[in-house]
Amino acid sequence: MKVEQILQSKGTEVYAVREDDAIADAVALLNDKNIGAVLVRDDKDGVAGILSERDVVRRLGEKGADALTLRVKDCMTRDPFTCSPDASVDDLMAQMTEKRVRHLPVTNEGKVLGVVSIGDVVKRKIEQAEKEAEALKEYIAS
Repeated sequence: MKVEQILQSKGTEVYAVREDDAIADAVALLNDKNIGAVLVRDDKDGVAGILSERDVVRRLGEKGADALTLRVKDCMTRDPFTCSPDASVDDLMAQMTEKRVRHLPVTNEGKVLGVVSIGDVVKRKIEQAEKEAEALKEYIAS
């Protein structure tokens, strides 16, 4: 299975904030949309970074409640790792494990096509394993 198939089934909506937005506003968006990360757009609508729950928790650990007064640019991960739509789910799992990230923007020629999470990957791997098990059962039964 390829990343583009994940995007086809989950959708391509990308939630984003700006570098100068308050962390409190970004946290509200994460909470409202029940997501673990948002893209950070720069002034030219390009990708400046990604802000994840981990980024916020790290700042909370350093600064306590004052972290909520920071700007997104003070907490985000710059130059996030990305993947291409033709990457396989196995490639994606390997990249997420190696880089220790839970969210990857999917890009093609500099354009963001969507974001995939570790949850998306695990869901597809489980579906794949279930299909293989069913195929084996059918083969054995025939």
